[in-house]
Amino acid sequence: MNVLGIETSCDETGVAVYSAERGLLAHQLYSQVELHAEYGGVVPELASRDHLRKLLPLIRATLEQAQMAQDDIQGIAYTAGPGLAGALLAGAAVARSLAWTWNIPAVEVHHMEGHLLAPMLEAHPPAFPFVALLVSGGHTMLVKVEAVGRYALLGESLDDAAGEAFDKTAKLLGLGYPGGPAIASLAEQGDADRFRFPRPMVDRPGLDFSFSGLKTYTLTTMQKESAGLEGEALACLKADIARAFEDAVVDTLAIKCRRAVRQTGVRTLVLAGGVAANQRLRGRMDEMMADEGGSVYYPRLDFCTDNGAMIAYAGSQRLAAGEQMGMAFNVRPRWSLMDLEALA
Repeated sequence: MNVLGIETSCDETGVAVYSAERGLLAHQLYSQVELHAEYGGVVPELASRDHLRKLLPLIRATLEQAQMAQDDIQGIAYTAGPGLAGALLAGAAVARSLAWTWNIPAVEVHHMEGHLLAPMLEAHPPAFPFVALLVSGGHTMLVKVEAVGRYALLGESLDDAAGEAFDKTAKLLGLGYPGGPAIASLAEQGDADRFRFPRPMVDRPGLDFSFSGLKTYTLTTMQKESAGLEGEALACLKADIARAFEDAVVDTLAIKCRRAVRQTGVRTLVLAGGVAANQRLRGRMDEMMADEGGSVYYPRLDFCTDNGAMIAYAGSQRLAAGEQMGMAFNVRPRWSLMDLEALA
């Protein structure tokens, strides 16, 4: 089965073709970063309009890359949530219209399930069961994965997700959007020994996260230490703060992952989502899982951020199990991963 995947949950328009027999055949991605950068974050109305402008040209380009025509597609998968309502509707409307026109089944995909299964697109995918750390702009959660659709929530962020904390910290430091890459780049110039920020919620049992206090601590430090500074001295301070913030987030995520691995007895860890592209986090997780006698898997960097390939793969699994949607459709801006059903 050849499945066309469409992703429009936020500020990336992603399209891909996945074959159950041959794997990923083509993928195209358009990022709206430049569009939203001047506003310091995603503007939902602009995102929705841009998805509508880009989707059909991207679908044509993806089919051409895969050397396929519409008759070669046997199913369509699209992101139905969670995400921005208008952006989700743009993708859903196009996907369902094409499915009706081409007389093929369509299936809705949970955005976070797409991220969760993104490492399955690699040449050496993880085997079930595994523990997954999902770290994206809007979500930070630890999940035990027994099979596709069989998920147990181990812990999640009680306030800001890690990606949100990166974006907000970047903004208070006067850096660009998106915040994750900006903080990581600046942190490379920072002194790791100048500041030590708190590692939130690691001194209590459990696997939940909280990053809003760390964001506030960063702001307080910046205000206190920057008085009277300018030029190179101020630039050095920002770099040192970026390093301390990044180290605190990485340490917190690693401590919780080690806890989850030991608690479940599962020695396979998967990292997915935009923050999983952070190189310091990857290095720390490699070291931690080596100490635990286990292994860690990541998607390629292109598939850490939102993309159509992960949606095509997740949708292909559900279409193969017989799932498909009726004529009516809706989107779910808020949609718990735990509401998904296991595959038949």
